[in-house]
Amino acid sequence: MAIAVAEIEEFVGTAGWDAAPQMFALVETATLLAAEPGLADSLDATARFTPIAQDPLPADELSDALAAISWPHEVAGCVLSQEIVVLPPTAEDSLSADPAVAAGEAAAHPDRTEARLVAGVLRENGAACLLRLRDRDDQPLRGADLAPNLIAALRMTFLEDADS
Repeated sequence: MAIAVAEIEEFVGTAGWDAAPQMFALVETATLLAAEPGLADSLDATARFTPIAQDPLPADELSDALAAISWPHEVAGCVLSQEIVVLPPTAEDSLSADPAVAAGEAAAHPDRTEARLVAGVLRENGAACLLRLRDRDDQPLRGADLAPNLIAALRMTFLEDADS
């Protein structure tokens, strides 16, 4: 899972910054090759998962877009890449309680750091996150605990409908 998240962050990073959130489905490479043998020359058969870029997410709230997503059984996991603003803990205390106002305050805060957060989950357990700070070339932060709310929201896209 962590390898797929890192590969997707690298792929998204080639397009530069100021990108819209992007969702990827993860399909077991062996399953994909069994269904589409003609892809053998274009896929890394040694990779556990092959990421498949999805249609752009709607411009609405990201939480609303995630709530509308469900995956077919062939999809083993998903990964979301999004750009965020990171504030020091002391700055977060001064933000408005209104999320819309707080977002504007965070974006204008002098101590803000822009970052790319890439988070993914597997249908059958497993999660990984990678956080790359925009103005730093050092190693990104890694760990499933970097974005617990986003991980929970991504897991919800794999819940089965009670009526099915």
